[in-house]
Amino acid sequence: MKAITNAKLIVGDKIVKEKILLFDNKIIGIDTLSNTQNIDLIDAKGNYVSAGFIDMHIHGSGGADVMDATFEAIEKLSGTLISTGTTSFLATTMTMPTEVIDKALRNIKKYKDAVSGAKIIGVHLEGPFINALRHGAQDKNHLQIPNVQLIKKYMDIIKMITLAPELEGAERFVKQIATEYPHVILSAGHSEANYDEAMESFKWGICHATHLFNAMPNYHHRNPGLIGAVFESDVSCDIIADLVHTHASALDVAYRLKGDKLMLITDAMRAGCMKSGTYDLGGQEVEVKEGKAFLRDGTLAGSVLKMNEALSNMCKHSSMGIVEAVNAVTKIPAQKLGIKKGELKKGYDADIVIFDKAFHVMQTIIDGETKYTRITEL
Repeated sequence: MKAITNAKLIVGDKIVKEKILLFDNKIIGIDTLSNTQNIDLIDAKGNYVSAGFIDMHIHGSGGADVMDATFEAIEKLSGTLISTGTTSFLATTMTMPTEVIDKALRNIKKYKDAVSGAKIIGVHLEGPFINALRHGAQDKNHLQIPNVQLIKKYMDIIKMITLAPELEGAERFVKQIATEYPHVILSAGHSEANYDEAMESFKWGICHATHLFNAMPNYHHRNPGLIGAVFESDVSCDIIADLVHTHASALDVAYRLKGDKLMLITDAMRAGCMKSGTYDLGGQEVEVKEGKAFLRDGTLAGSVLKMNEALSNMCKHSSMGIVEAVNAVTKIPAQKLGIKKGELKKGYDADIVIFDKAFHVMQTIIDGETKYTRITEL
């Protein structure tokens, strides 16, 4: 058994002090420090302790990308993320030729349980079922109409699908997935849907919106569009809090209107945790400079955001407090995914992060085993 002492524990909606967190490969509970015989103690040194961060939308980091479709790539991605506090993630695909998507999905299915760092808890299929008018950094030459047959043999690992609900065949696709595969989060994104189309799609089974504000029409008082529909409904959404994709005031508006329906993602590409330079995303050249990633035509091409930086940005630039911010990358996505992670609760996976008030990650624990330690601090 192990215990974390001298910590500010983020438990539910509060911060608990002068208690210890007991765990092995699962969370055992929160108790007072009394008999410590046969217990391995970890001193948090007054820092915060929370459940491990969950990234529902990440393409790559550390020079690797999910679409590389090799074990080495997803192992590199998994190992890189632990320094950012991310302990679980959805391996996110891109719009590319069908055979390339299939190869990436086969690779994840084969190796997702073999990675040694942050866990791959499934796939986020972003594209190819998106609108050419809002393709963003996705290659519009390989877009398709929604097609269940394309992905049917991978539905056991697919946990989230981003699609444009206004496309031909989208209603049939959404209703079939919602009925036959209720574990899958159906998300509106890369979409030109108007307000009425979006609200109607929520009735079919769309229950989420991908990177709010980005790759969708701007909100207008006479044409509120997808953004207006998200704000008015109870669907959840996620946002890229890098101050590049979204202005600080937009981050605050999203939090004030969506509250505990808002999640933070990175949407990071392979340049995450790397130096500035030239990279690729979905077969397209990307220039990374000063924390921004762009295609040659100036289109934003994912991000180089780290999850701990997203938390810091939300706390600095919105009315979101530290507990609410942490819940947006732990409890809320875990509940959305229906997994026993994201909370320091008895019986939940012992995925734990220790971080300081500036969100520097001090230690990352996965299944009760320390995977990362910041050498200069601990």
